[in-house]
Order: sequence, then C-alpha cells, then structure tokens
Amino acid sequence: MASKLELTDEDYATLADFRHALRQFQAFSEARAVAVGLTPQQHQALLAIRGARGAPVTIGYLAERLILKPHSTTGLIDRLVALGMVERQPSPEDRRQALLALTPRARDLLAELSATHREELRRLRPLLTDLLAHLD
Repeated sequence: MASKLELTDEDYATLADFRHALRQFQAFSEARAVAVGLTPQQHQALLAIRGARGAPVTIGYLAERLILKPHSTTGLIDRLVALGMVERQPSPEDRRQALLALTPRARDLLAELSATHREELRRLRPLLTDLLAHLD
C-alpha cells in the first residue's frame, strides 16, 4: 500500500490535467478581457473590487487580492482611473486613505465579462469536478 506522500502515475496525470484545465480557463479569461479593451490584470482588479462583499477596497486590499506590491497596484489603479473605470473616494474614517469604486461603465463591462466567465466555468465544471475527485 502506497503512503500518502507517494504519488502514482495517475496522480501525476491528474495534476497535469488539472493544471492544463486551469491554463485553458486563464487563456479564455485573458482573451475575453483583451477583446473588450482591458488587460487581464485590469479585469482581475475590477473583479476584485466588485467582489469585495462590501469591505472597503483600498490599494492595500487590492494589492493583497492581486498578489502585487502596493506601488504596482497604485499604477494599475491610475490606469483604470484614466480609462474611466475606477474612482478614488476619500475614506470617511481616514481622509489620507482612498477607497476604490467602480464606475457605472466598469460595472456594465464587468457584468458582461463575468457572465461569459460563469458560463465557461459551468462548461468546465464536470471536468474540474472529476479531476478533483481523482485527488481523493
């Protein structure tokens, strides 16, 4: 009987297939973002802002969600502000801190992108579920 640390050929194949499925989704996502005039990172930033579940979105929060340095996140937000996608609003608790919000234009664009992403994930669900089940 193999220990939990030993991997079988099937384990390697499953992990490789899972990584491939993730890359396929990522390629799909990147192509859709570019098709509407956004970089993949800009799309991810808009999604992180919209998906914050009511939490105040600051540069620090966004940097953590995007796994970026704060100064890189600031540049990303500067570009999104210039595109009319994000607004900076002073924090009511600390006026030195800016809160980030999507513009109506960004909300509409993100809704369109997110609907297509949800459909792609629904299409991939059986494959991903099967691959994850093989890891048990």
